[in-house]
Amino acid sequence: MEVDILDFVEQCRHLVKQALGKHAGEPASGGFARWKHVVLHCFRLEEDHSYRETPNRLEYMAEIRDVLDLDRDDLPDYSTIYKSFDRLKMWVWRALLRVSAQQHPQSGHAALDSTFFDRRSASSYYRQRSGSNVQTLKVTTLTDTESLAVLDVQCHAQWRHDTKTGPQIVRRNADDLHTVAADNGFQDWHTEYEITALDLDYLVHYRGSSLMATANNALIRSKGYSQRWMAETSYSTTKRSLGDAVRALGWYRQFREIVLMFAITNIESLCEPL
Repeated sequence: MEVDILDFVEQCRHLVKQALGKHAGEPASGGFARWKHVVLHCFRLEEDHSYRETPNRLEYMAEIRDVLDLDRDDLPDYSTIYKSFDRLKMWVWRALLRVSAQQHPQSGHAALDSTFFDRRSASSYYRQRSGSNVQTLKVTTLTDTESLAVLDVQCHAQWRHDTKTGPQIVRRNADDLHTVAADNGFQDWHTEYEITALDLDYLVHYRGSSLMATANNALIRSKGYSQRWMAETSYSTTKRSLGDAVRALGWYRQFREIVLMFAITNIESLCEPL
């Protein structure tokens, strides 16, 4: 999605400060406040800049520097920005994702689904040196079916079965949900029992054509199961805007990058399109 970059950075500044709370002003790296580093990483991914390009671009973007409260002669070095991505823990990016989702109307109806991100953009030399042979990361998300806001994300380098990750991500958000729709990859008796025990309607499609399966599938379709496909729309929006590959090298940096990508998509929908 093409958005006004100044509007985007202003939205990021507001939401990042809200997400970090009392930690927003703490120095993260190079003496710069933590919120500035988080907004810089949002700007970097949104504009598809490398770490080296980011401070160079900021030199010629006075309005963006004003939003970030940075002087042209006092911009962070690219190595400072790079190191801050290591020092900012996962809770920072999850907090930003949660706050960005809360800016959208919350219907209480969510879709549970999985997608994949390519990690082969890292050089083959690095992958051989690090002993990594995982080429694709599996990402399970919880998406509001009306606003398309991504509520939560779970990443895995080892492809855990959907019935293992599904209850985990639903449990974290159960207080804000009424129904959860999922395909038959998330269907087994243990998963159904665990999610139903959270006092939620679990709309999961049964396999087969037995009388019980047919009756259940007709019932869940009447309750809004068809909206499950909205999760696919959110994936399409994210990948068209930010790509379907992660650029970080280490797996923990890749997980943070994926959460940040979905947070950016949530923020983009709050901005005026060009």
